[in-house]
Amino acid sequence: MLSSYINVYNTCLVLLRRKGYRITLEMEEMWTAEKDGFVFKADNPIELLGLVGIREELKPVADIEYWWKLDEPNVLSEFE
Repeated sequence: MLSSYINVYNTCLVLLRRKGYRITLEMEEMWTAEKDGFVFKADNPIELLGLVGIREELKPVADIEYWWKLDEPNVLSEFE
């Protein structure tokens, strides 16, 4: 079983570096990954890797507003 816990953080950071992202930690609370003009911010490395995964799946060509947004199908509504 794998769960979201601090002992997974380093693995996520290693994977992000392998993918070529520059990683920073701002004031010990906000993680940032940057590459090719795209900037990702998250509360922890697990979330950061997830955000980068969205970019890798959708393959946007530019960091335009809402490049990441998928409205259909509305899977979230199935859990409300």
